[in-house]
Amino acid sequence: MLKSEHIKLSDIYVPTKRRNGLEEDKIEEIAESILEEGQKVPIQVRRDAKKGFIVVNGAHRMEAVKLLGEETIEAFIVREGNYSL
Repeated sequence: MLKSEHIKLSDIYVPTKRRNGLEEDKIEEIAESILEEGQKVPIQVRRDAKKGFIVVNGAHRMEAVKLLGEETIEAFIVREGNYSL
């Protein structure tokens, strides 16, 4: 079973393709939910030698946490090919 960790948002890279697909309304809705109930589901990231971590699942949640002014996010660190989208 994966164990979640708190990772600095500044250490996580969001690929351009994922960034381009982000929806502002969805980010705001998720931010409101996190503000009221906390982050229920950790994002998934994988380690990258050059970029630190790369988000593989949860880009909207990550942006919502940024919107709330947080510096870290709860995340599962997964291995390449061992994550669900």
